Amino acid sequence: MTEPIWSYVTPGISDELFDRLPGIPMSKCETRLLIIGQLRLKADSVFWDIGAGTGTVSVEIGLLCPKGKIVAIERDEDVAGLIVKNCQKFGVNNVEVKVGSAPECLTSLSEAPNCICIEGGRSVSEILEYCWERLQTDGRAIATTNSLEGLYAISASFAKLQARNVEVVQSSVNHLETRGNRQVFASVSPMFIISGEKL
Repeated sequence: MTEPIWSYVTPGISDELFDRLPGIPMSKCETRLLIIGQLRLKADSVFWDIGAGTGTVSVEIGLLCPKGKIVAIERDEDVAGLIVKNCQKFGVNNVEVKVGSAPECLTSLSEAPNCICIEGGRSVSEILEYCWERLQTDGRAIATTNSLEGLYAISASFAKLQARNVEVVQSSVNHLETRGNRQVFASVSPMFIISGEKL
């Protein structure tokens, strides 16, 4: 029996271990850790990962919560195939990959989520407001953005939805890189992570 690629119980899979496609964004390791921490998952949580991209968050949560149910939503079929590939690579079997645009494709999901994370989409506000109706009481919603406009739109949506315990975190991460004969710290693109609870 071969050794699993990630044999640890903690999240934080190295970015280079994931299969990728050119031009498809990926949540960096440190940002994933912040997202997972903000979700406050339970062992059997139902989690919707909307705009799942390469599937890094879904894979990490699938490993962390093997009794949980994860639905990774991605509108591009090739990218959805990449999520499947990454799940297989890490031996994750509790992730359902759904191809389609949110919020329209979410109507067919029968089980209400405890947690949602919105990492992309045409209209984050529209998606958030639809998901909020489906979110279980005491559930948590998270949305990410790297723009001030996105932060404003998400904050306004949380206010409209009367979300409680709203938190905003901005990641600030630097990696040591070798450039020529020098070692320098290079900044990872900062990300706003906005979370709120449905009470």
